[in-house]
Amino acid sequence: MSGEPPVGPGRNPEPHVLVVEDDGETRRLIVRLLRENGLRATGAHDGKEMWEALRHASVDLILLDVMLPGETGFDLCRNLRGRGVQVPIIMVTARGNEADRVRGLDIGADDYLPKPFSQRELLARARAVLRRSAPGAVDPAGVATPVRPGRMLTFAGWTLDTARRELMSPAGAMVELSGGEYDLLITLVEHPQRVLSRERLLELARNRVSVDPASDRSVDVQVSRLRRKLEPEEGSPTVIKTVRGAGYMFVPQVEPQ
Repeated sequence: MSGEPPVGPGRNPEPHVLVVEDDGETRRLIVRLLRENGLRATGAHDGKEMWEALRHASVDLILLDVMLPGETGFDLCRNLRGRGVQVPIIMVTARGNEADRVRGLDIGADDYLPKPFSQRELLARARAVLRRSAPGAVDPAGVATPVRPGRMLTFAGWTLDTARRELMSPAGAMVELSGGEYDLLITLVEHPQRVLSRERLLELARNRVSVDPASDRSVDVQVSRLRRKLEPEEGSPTVIKTVRGAGYMFVPQVEPQ
């Protein structure tokens, strides 16, 4: 891939969804469904066409099939995140067992949609991820997301800019967060020094951190990913504490800046 693709939230009013699916009929049906429901949509047959599409257009969401010719969806998701691409990703696959869901989340996917799925479910998941990834977004019913834009928060030397959705380390380096990681962090900083059960975390974060409301393992994976960024070295101060048998607690005091 030459150069950096113009991935990221587009400037057009309608969100742009890239559908990466090797089955032509399924791809056409999904693209048509998205377009008929107020979204822009582009289809790609495989990873090569995905990278080509990302070079030429801004993308707000990627629907990524796992079983693709050449590089699998897991490979592509890992490569996207490895290149610093933070566009939300929904993995779409017939392989819907928990191990695959956890694997997808662990390498950076934001949600996981097993086949077969209904049109209504696909639209609901796509809209939820798009809504949650937009700074200061408001859903179609006019209900604000839990993200409160315009605040600067500090904790344990870290700075969180909720207007820009940016996290700065104590050393002054920007730390990239996926949409799910950001939503989880917001949930934790808004409830500091309180033990939150996995079920409560799912409820407060509107279940964007998992495709399965009952999957404790999916919450653990997302917490683990966030913890690796907030506690990057052995001996780093504890930011997220595991409370055995109860859930998780955000340890530092949170102060407005």
